[in-house]
Amino acid sequence: MADGLRGVVELATLITSRELTATEVVADHLRRAEASQSELNAFTLIDADRAMEAAAEIDASLDSGAELGPLAGVPIATKDLIDHAGRPNTRGSSFPPTVPEVTAPAIARLEAAGAVVIGRTGLHEFAFGFSSENHWFGPVRNPWDRSLSPGGSSGGSGSAVAAGLAAAALGTDTGGSVRVPAALCGAVGLKVTHGRVPLTGVYPLAASIDTVGPLARSVADAAAVYQLMAGDDPDDPWSAPHPVVVPQQPADLTALTIGIPHPWIDQTATDEVRTAFDTAIAAIADAGATVVDLELPVLDPPGLMEAAMYPEVAAVHRRNWQESPERYGPDVHKRMEAVFDFTMDDLLEGRRWQQACHHEASRAFARCDVLATPTVAALRKPIGVEEIEVAGEMVSYRGPLSRFTALVNHIRGPALALPLPLSGEGPPPSLQLIGPHWSEDRLLAIGLALEDAGIVGYTQPPG
Repeated sequence: MADGLRGVVELATLITSRELTATEVVADHLRRAEASQSELNAFTLIDADRAMEAAAEIDASLDSGAELGPLAGVPIATKDLIDHAGRPNTRGSSFPPTVPEVTAPAIARLEAAGAVVIGRTGLHEFAFGFSSENHWFGPVRNPWDRSLSPGGSSGGSGSAVAAGLAAAALGTDTGGSVRVPAALCGAVGLKVTHGRVPLTGVYPLAASIDTVGPLARSVADAAAVYQLMAGDDPDDPWSAPHPVVVPQQPADLTALTIGIPHPWIDQTATDEVRTAFDTAIAAIADAGATVVDLELPVLDPPGLMEAAMYPEVAAVHRRNWQESPERYGPDVHKRMEAVFDFTMDDLLEGRRWQQACHHEASRAFARCDVLATPTVAALRKPIGVEEIEVAGEMVSYRGPLSRFTALVNHIRGPALALPLPLSGEGPPPSLQLIGPHWSEDRLLAIGLALEDAGIVGYTQPPG
């Protein structure tokens, strides 16, 4: 098997056992990342020299008999929004990049475990969107079809992982920006509980709902990365001192109760998405799980999402917007014009709505282990196109891509995007499982069980 198709856990095992060297694994990923740029444009920076130096140091340590961390030599990528010492953080914008002296904990913890960062991935400008069609860096492209968006805002991370350019990658998720690229590219994406992974060194969109999470090609790989990056950080006011637990084995599907949330699940989706979701839920029920329909009237997006987060976006960008509005690309410029219209009254009403959503979800989780929805309502967003067809109607692509993900951020709990079997030419459809706060271990255990049962799983893109 080519190294690019080997996952985090497998590569770490092969490197530490000396069946492969970190140098050859990292070099292989770098070659393919560089060769892919003209087609996928997944990276804003391929950090070849420093990645090879890190790989050589890992090999030397292993040759000397030293014991290294559980990710020794594993090549990963990180969204170009997260500080990595000595590397330019562009935020996907035209503003001058910062070059931080300190690495964000989310990256530093993975590097301490032996991971090698091979580059920084492309994103929607300032993470404020769902297409990763960046005005300044060019569009990131989907490995399933180069004419399609990989989703956003962590599109470069989704594209790189699905194409085998990195064993795993980091993204940020404020409304689905880990899960949407995972869904459109056919990967696994974990949105963590707010406060689970430190936001220190992460450029904010709306910090009260921002999260950092992994994208990978298997649930086990996502769990391995999550375990190492999660945990309290006293320097982050949003961080919570809550124990990090990881699954020790797959969940027992016969002991699982899945809730289907209405009217949320009844939102418009393509026939392809709806059929794939119904088929997956039927397969999970056939595997022994209990499926229950739940009436949850408060969980009916869009609700007051903009009121709840746009004042935060305005606070982050006010100075730049006042001084240099022309430095925002057309898409983000248009959205930015709206964020300054919201008042304190709007914000307070939005926060009341968020609390109502949280309580509604808590009531639901008293009756089920997880909620299930599709991850996205449509699988194909052509690059350069603002409107897509869903159920016979032309609509802005943002609605279908965020319909099932954005509300989760306002509840502030975790969610897992899982690729379903390919039903057409691709991309594969995607299933979203949503859990109560701090239940990442349960979600991942369920994901492992669904992989074992063949209900979910990665499919390699063509080419």
